[in-house]
Amino acid sequence: MNKRQIGHTDLYVSELSLGCMSLGTDPNKAKEIIDRALNAGINYLDTADLYDFGENERIVGEAIKGRREDVLIGTKAGNKFTPGQEGWTWDPSKSHIKSAVKDSLQRLGIDYIDLYQLHGGTIEDPINETIEAFEDLKSEGLIREYGISSIRPNVIKEFAEKSNIATVMMQYSALDRRPEELLGFLEENNISVLARGPLAKGMLSSKGQKKVNQKGRDGFLDYSYEELLATINKWQDYRSDERTLESLALQYILHHKSVATAVFGASSLAQLEDNLSFLEAAPLTEQIFGEMQTLTKELTYQKHR
Repeated sequence: MNKRQIGHTDLYVSELSLGCMSLGTDPNKAKEIIDRALNAGINYLDTADLYDFGENERIVGEAIKGRREDVLIGTKAGNKFTPGQEGWTWDPSKSHIKSAVKDSLQRLGIDYIDLYQLHGGTIEDPINETIEAFEDLKSEGLIREYGISSIRPNVIKEFAEKSNIATVMMQYSALDRRPEELLGFLEENNISVLARGPLAKGMLSSKGQKKVNQKGRDGFLDYSYEELLATINKWQDYRSDERTLESLALQYILHHKSVATAVFGASSLAQLEDNLSFLEAAPLTEQIFGEMQTLTKELTYQKHR
């Protein structure tokens, strides 16, 4: 699998990555999915301390035992919680982040985290303090690089100007094109995008019509249910022997140079294999890319914050 450089760093990430939130709580099933992903050339696993209140990190850590050299591990912090108790609070303070990283390392069973990310954030946060925490952790060797997971343009720009973030994780798909207003800015600042949700809740997959009826009844961003269904029906026409719909959705976001990797979730081997069809797909042409942009709506964050 092709790899792309993450921002200004010496980290190279596979074009496809596995988002681990959907793995579930069965360690054996999760290990089967992770092993298949790694064997297919995926080298980045993305988790967070909040996923199942730490259990997801434990499951990922168990699954990669003996394979640490094959994988880049990304996790996130900023949501303060007590294992065994419901709920959490937002805490981007230096003290919390420096405490949370130790808990994540312990659960993952590793000595360092390749990419540590702030799991959200607002412009009212103590951003300078948050940056100090990440810089300290980097100098201490507990993390290699850091970034943020955010869809807020003002927060992203603040971190881009004040810090050495290498990445921004954001929801991005052919149906949710909001990130396109920021891609040029991020490329200029040598910051890479980790694109989550590339299949738009499965609506851009081969089961798109079913997923629209399950998850799009109330519409999706600027799309009414009727518009969404009409768009997905047209999207289905692009299925061919050369390219599955899953591979088309992944190719669309990877067409942009500032996107380092498409981070998809998989709760089964079948879902994983559907996304791995990307590896056999014919290259995306400029013509088809342009048609995808004509088919879908150009959205902005101004209306959807």
